[in-house]
Amino acid sequence: MIGNVKSKYYKISDALTLRSGEVLSTVDLSYECYGTLNASKDNAILIFHALTGSQHLAGKNVALDPVNPLWTAACHTGWWDHFVGPKKAVDTDKFFVVCVNYLGGCYGSTGPYSKNIQGERYGESFPRVSFHDIVDTQMSLVDSLGIDKLHAVIGPSVGGMACLSLATRYPDRVGIVIPIATGFGATPLQRIHNYEQINAIERVPFDSEVDRKAGGSPTRDTGLAMARMISHKTFVSLSAMQKRAKKFVESTPRSGSWYALNHPLESYIRYQGEKFCERFDRHAYLRILDAWQRFDLLAETDCADYNTLFSRCKQQRYLLFSIDSDVCFYPGEQEKIERQLIESAVPVMRITVHSEKGHDAFLLEPHLFAPHLNFVLTGQW
Repeated sequence: MIGNVKSKYYKISDALTLRSGEVLSTVDLSYECYGTLNASKDNAILIFHALTGSQHLAGKNVALDPVNPLWTAACHTGWWDHFVGPKKAVDTDKFFVVCVNYLGGCYGSTGPYSKNIQGERYGESFPRVSFHDIVDTQMSLVDSLGIDKLHAVIGPSVGGMACLSLATRYPDRVGIVIPIATGFGATPLQRIHNYEQINAIERVPFDSEVDRKAGGSPTRDTGLAMARMISHKTFVSLSAMQKRAKKFVESTPRSGSWYALNHPLESYIRYQGEKFCERFDRHAYLRILDAWQRFDLLAETDCADYNTLFSRCKQQRYLLFSIDSDVCFYPGEQEKIERQLIESAVPVMRITVHSEKGHDAFLLEPHLFAPHLNFVLTGQW
């Protein structure tokens, strides 16, 4: 079991030119490490988090002062705590595990919620970031740790896109690639859902600093709450939502609203939206959504086709996970990756997890993933 942990900080020494052409004069990354790096430094695993995850992968981290008040109780337990630790799916008795908050995130890495050289939050002035930028900054951290080659890279959901970016742009620096419930890019349905969220946020202005000075709360960010309500139904299956929804219905209309809730699912989804606002920044959410919308693996690698791209990856091994009830990244998206890897003669194994919990099964059901993760990570394949 992993106990109390603290996030660490890594500063990139030089100004960073982003793929967009914009420049950040300083970049800090917030990260956490688990386990011990061995003498040959060949047991390291880099794990990318999902859309609204953080560097806090496992154990307890009850204070992250630079991002208060966003570091709520919901953040204190690591988001993959059931997966990472001694004798767990990612065994920290064997492996040295690293997880980094994305560039553009809001949990300690340089992003819209952090402060610029004038001491003010970047907010909407923060530049566009891509998974190309996110991966490059994290590989700078890997370099600083003296790691020449990662034993494995793992990423669920949009973190799987970062996995693919790293594996194809740094093919000699990783052995095992494990994308979980992900795809080559935004599907038409995802693109629509993501744009609905972007539109909701941008159409409802919110100034968190002014609001807090007035005695308000981040939960008043109606646009961000609406965005979360739009996305939440793609992460959790309808059957799981029905089980979670309480019988209580808040039937009194809120100020400025004519509609009175009349079903527990309505109360549930509104609660999810409002709870999310307590722990995330709207501008960070927009930056990561934008990186998802614009992700283009071929463009990032300057390759004309996937056969050319994956021809450099034949020494790697891929473990792909699908979730049969996933309505965010449908299993067909992982089938496309599998077919392409087979066509490119890259070793690949795809496992379909049977779950009633939808896309978020990768967070909630370690017993469905652990045997396969352990089998591949420990070299049994």
